[in-house]
Amino acid sequence: MSDMWHYSRRALMMKSSVIRETLKITQKPGIISFGGGLPAEELFPKEELAEAAQKVLTEKGEKALQYSTTEGYRPLRELIAQRVSRQGINVSADEIMITGGSQQGLDMCGRVLLDWGDVVVSARPTYLGAIQAFNAYFPKYVTLPSDDDGMTVDGLKEILETNDARMIYLVPTFQNPDGRTIPVHRRQRILELAKTYGVPVIEDDPYSELIFEGTSPTPMKAIEPDAVILLGTFSKLLAPGLRIAWLIAPPGVIDRFVRMKQGADLHTNTFAQYLIYEFAQNGRLDAHIEKVKKLYSKRRTVMVEAMEKYFPDEVKFTRPNGGLFLWVQLPEGINTTALLPKAVEKNVAYIPGSAFYPEGGGDNTMRLNYSKPTEAEIEEGIKRLSELFKESLSKK
Repeated sequence: MSDMWHYSRRALMMKSSVIRETLKITQKPGIISFGGGLPAEELFPKEELAEAAQKVLTEKGEKALQYSTTEGYRPLRELIAQRVSRQGINVSADEIMITGGSQQGLDMCGRVLLDWGDVVVSARPTYLGAIQAFNAYFPKYVTLPSDDDGMTVDGLKEILETNDARMIYLVPTFQNPDGRTIPVHRRQRILELAKTYGVPVIEDDPYSELIFEGTSPTPMKAIEPDAVILLGTFSKLLAPGLRIAWLIAPPGVIDRFVRMKQGADLHTNTFAQYLIYEFAQNGRLDAHIEKVKKLYSKRRTVMVEAMEKYFPDEVKFTRPNGGLFLWVQLPEGINTTALLPKAVEKNVAYIPGSAFYPEGGGDNTMRLNYSKPTEAEIEEGIKRLSELFKESLSKK
């Protein structure tokens, strides 16, 4: 009977995530996967979360298991406001809405800001999850190339002058997929143009707290608060299964997001909000983040050193100072999508870079994740990729 049903254009046009499909391939035993953006499971603070959960259920169980407000648990929103103030972002809890992961925040940005054919300005490459979320609203993408400092600004003025852009989407700090970070002077220029042409900037920021050395650049939200919608998440800091993130928007604007979320799911998981708030008390969240940074820094270093040791000179890659990913570029003519089955035969996997280019391109690139695999797996996996690269280069 279902073959007689009529589906919306949205349902017919939506495609499955290349990351999810690749992860299916990598489930076979023995494969070393650099594919997903998964946190290290051994760092999940299971015992501490169990203690926090018991305390929440014992002391606040009736409220934690009940319906809640769309905006989210106010003490958690106040905690988030306090945490972002460390980065120079001065907001109140009333400007914060709790979302079901950052992916819902991205979807809400699409719902609130995009109609069919509206223009989204982004870097190339950019985060695949954002492309998927925005694609549900059928936008047109206009992208700018990236250099070692993230999205370039040459041409941005002309793009905003000649297109009815509805948002500039960026992951400015340790970008997924390439690990690059936009410096302050470039952030300021982007914001200057965004204000001039009345285009909001979506600052997607899952990674700035996961910096390995030094300090992260000033957030765009701190530079121009009224021009920026900020997305943050506990998924990379604590545990993605809790699905708790946040969206910060200027007064007046936040109300539009709240009304849109009401129609989507009423509110985000109440118990998980109470749980994270309880876990964060007495410095436990900060201490946990330090453990995460230490491990990911070590694994990043192991991966970079292995790439320097084994990769052919023709293969280029980024050296991020934080986050979960780095980016590999092979010589033109080598297609990493076509290469993936051969990689899987060698029991190693990655995400082809073309998935991160909304206008097409990036066929000779790939994204590698270093947070999930162990140091030994990283070393061996990079060796296997190196063998594959050398075989491909010898056939050119």
